[in-house]
Amino acid sequence: MNHAPDTERVDAPETPAGTGGVSRRGLFGLVAAGVGAGAVAGAAGTLALAPTSAPSADRYPFYGPHQAGITTPAQDRLHCAAFDLTETATRDDLVGLLQDWSAAAARLTQGQDVSEAGAVGGPALLPPDDTGEALGLPASGLTLTFGFGPTLFSTAEGTDRFGLADRRPADLAELPSFAFDLLDDSSSGGDLVIQACADDPQVAVHAIRNLTRIAFGTARIRWTQLGFGRTSSTSTAQSTPRNLFGYKDGTANIKSEESAALDEFVWVGGHEPQTWMHGGTYLVTRRILMTIENWDRVALATQDDIVGRTKGEGAPLSGGTEFSAPDFSMRRTDGMPAIPDNSHLRLAHPDQVGTRILRRGYNFVDGNNELGQLRAGLFFMSYQASPVQFVAVQRSLASDAMNEYIRHVGSAVFAVPPGARQGAFVGAGLFD
Repeated sequence: MNHAPDTERVDAPETPAGTGGVSRRGLFGLVAAGVGAGAVAGAAGTLALAPTSAPSADRYPFYGPHQAGITTPAQDRLHCAAFDLTETATRDDLVGLLQDWSAAAARLTQGQDVSEAGAVGGPALLPPDDTGEALGLPASGLTLTFGFGPTLFSTAEGTDRFGLADRRPADLAELPSFAFDLLDDSSSGGDLVIQACADDPQVAVHAIRNLTRIAFGTARIRWTQLGFGRTSSTSTAQSTPRNLFGYKDGTANIKSEESAALDEFVWVGGHEPQTWMHGGTYLVTRRILMTIENWDRVALATQDDIVGRTKGEGAPLSGGTEFSAPDFSMRRTDGMPAIPDNSHLRLAHPDQVGTRILRRGYNFVDGNNELGQLRAGLFFMSYQASPVQFVAVQRSLASDAMNEYIRHVGSAVFAVPPGARQGAFVGAGLFD
């Protein structure tokens, strides 16, 4: 079954006065006044029904069959944040948070403040609903993508906090340990995740900042990651970018125009017993430190052998251009494989692992360590119909020569539900 891509631009009028987004303060006010959870859901749904924007070339719709930010042409900047629900949060709090986040996301992705009152339209003696650092900035292609971690359904001790354990897909399991993992718990896991991508870093940071404010009292940040310089292309209209090792990255990535490949490798199909995940996908995040000072002292020919491609053109070492199919049977004059057996290209290639994933990673530089080395690397993100696909790729890379220059220090997996329909909220099917 083919699914429409999530790259359609949005054309809609401005939100009518009096029906703009809602803050958690407003929703909690309804509850305090004695309005039941069902009425609160109705209030958020009414807000979500309101059209959210005027036509623009830099806006993507929040509502649709799939969440934006997956096959959407990869933007240049990232702010990703994982959250844990507080100890006192209830199921109604979780539903209310997702409703509030959805209503706010529908506005933010159209370049609007988080609510109608926004940064300057509210009472002067109260804190503004919006923090204001995006005032005057365009939407900048902002997309907001939401996902649910395994611990949302049951804790590591098996506690079902929100009555969702029986709705957990079998594929949503903690990732196994991999060779060379040095995982930091504070950079891993999470009950919820928000991926904010935009072409302006301030727009992405503004979105996460304001969604975090909305979550106050219900969820708190577990970890965040800023990223710059996309390391993959998700559209044939985009050129292949380079990672911090200086090599083109993700040449063979699944593109948004490959509808058959998306159906096979990215979108969850009708075989999934948990129907709320139909049309959704799974997100894997890996924080990978790169020992770039060591890499920078490696000879060019050796770098090429480690990657399996030429640094300039990005062509496979078997010859051709960047997009030439690699010939893994080709030998050099000394009888050795033209593409070494332990090269990254050979071990990660679909012919080796038997599957594909949609990569959507970003470079990062987070200051330096005590030795004066840059704390830099790749924030790897991939979308796939099952995390089993990522596991197959990662296990194949156990003998990758590149492992000498990288360290996996953060890891997480999330179920990403399908897009929200107009009038509902992201993940609504989970609570049906």
